Amino acid sequence: MKKYILFFCVSLILLSPALAVGNLGSALGNLGQAGSAAGTTEGDVSTIAGTAINVALSLVGLIFLVLMVYAGYLWMTARGEEGQVDKAKKIISAAIIGMVIVLGAYAITQLVTTRFGSA
Repeated sequence: MKKYILFFCVSLILLSPALAVGNLGSALGNLGQAGSAAGTTEGDVSTIAGTAINVALSLVGLIFLVLMVYAGYLWMTARGEEGQVDKAKKIISAAIIGMVIVLGAYAITQLVTTRFGSA
């Protein structure tokens, strides 16, 4: 009995993409209507990617801010405990190194897309 249930589940998983392709045309029409009702417009891939990168960088900046505030709180409430001060210093240095890496990656991406994107 377990073999039949396993066979049914595996076949259902394997056949689900084939069943979904048949209804794709009507789904695209419905998605277009929903998008126009929501007030969205079709965009360029580079515009969408740029928006996604801006959102991701905003989140990274927020994480950096939270880490810096947390490390500052640890340092200020250490009351002379060297272990807690060292932990705060490690968090601050790791956050700064991470932010430098992210900003460097953004600068390289910006350079490459502006230099070679319009060619």
